[in-house]
Amino acid sequence: MKNIVILISGGGSNMAAIVRASQKEDWAARYGARVAAVISNKGTAGGLVFAKEQGLDTHVLDHKTYADREAFDAALAQVIDRYDTPQAPVLVVLAGFMRILTAGFVEKYAGRLVNIHPSLLPAFGGLHTHQRALDAGCQFAGATVHLVTPELDHGPILEQAVVPVLPGDTADTLAARVLTQEHRIYPRAVANLLSKK
Repeated sequence: MKNIVILISGGGSNMAAIVRASQKEDWAARYGARVAAVISNKGTAGGLVFAKEQGLDTHVLDHKTYADREAFDAALAQVIDRYDTPQAPVLVVLAGFMRILTAGFVEKYAGRLVNIHPSLLPAFGGLHTHQRALDAGCQFAGATVHLVTPELDHGPILEQAVVPVLPGDTADTLAARVLTQEHRIYPRAVANLLSKK
């Protein structure tokens, strides 16, 4: 069985979308894969409640208790590697995980570390994407699922969804519409990856 480990920092709505899709589409039978664990760098992350309700393993690693980014990433990798086997390499899915990962961590999971970003990459990498799209006068915004590389928000694109910018949009209203598309494309991108592994 291939294990999927999802990393979150907050409400975990993309994580929940992936978990629901894995159940509805029976990824265990179809791909020999399951969501095995959810890890958060914040003990207050709302997504942990949903993960526990689904019977998933949950782990909290508070990044503030580690000396530096390297120490945190090393501890994070130790937890992830509990779900990793040579026959079925773990798939690591970032779902609102608000940490920049070290190059060493990214290289360790190269080709199996996935993220979603709330813009049409390569436009508006980093933070405040919706406000930046509005400020630039964009007519379209969206979301991108991509493989993670050491350069932030620049990995190969796996899926994208386009969302029109409407008159009167604020960063919040645009973000809400983009999020509904994230919930659609992220599970599909993960399933497509699984089908190729």
